[in-house]
Amino acid sequence: MQPNTITLQVDELNNATLVDNVYTRFEEFQNRASYISGDHSMSAKDTLGLYRTFPKPSGNFRGVIKTSVKFSKDLAVTGVDGVSTLTAPVIVELSFSVPVGATAADVLIARQRALAILDRDDIMVSLNEQAMV
Repeated sequence: MQPNTITLQVDELNNATLVDNVYTRFEEFQNRASYISGDHSMSAKDTLGLYRTFPKPSGNFRGVIKTSVKFSKDLAVTGVDGVSTLTAPVIVELSFSVPVGATAADVLIARQRALAILDRDDIMVSLNEQAMV
């Protein structure tokens, strides 16, 4: 079981200044756990979800374990009319599909690649803000 409190040191401005983002266990279900931050409320959610799907062997293949992490945070955005303010979530999902038997080193490299591209403002800003691929 994951800890009841998860503290993430987040470089919010991508300038090497770390800020603690604290999430506390909120709900547990089969194969998933939900956490909330101190900013979470019924009208403005700020959640972290952890999910898993166990491997299903097929023939000689042991299958893959699938895991994912999902962040969801409600934001206030300006409506099309330019006057009204609406609430909509920004959602970030990270998912992994790892073949049973993969080495810890292989999985570490995969995670580090994900971190590396997420930390590349020259790629991610144009991807997220202009949908440039």
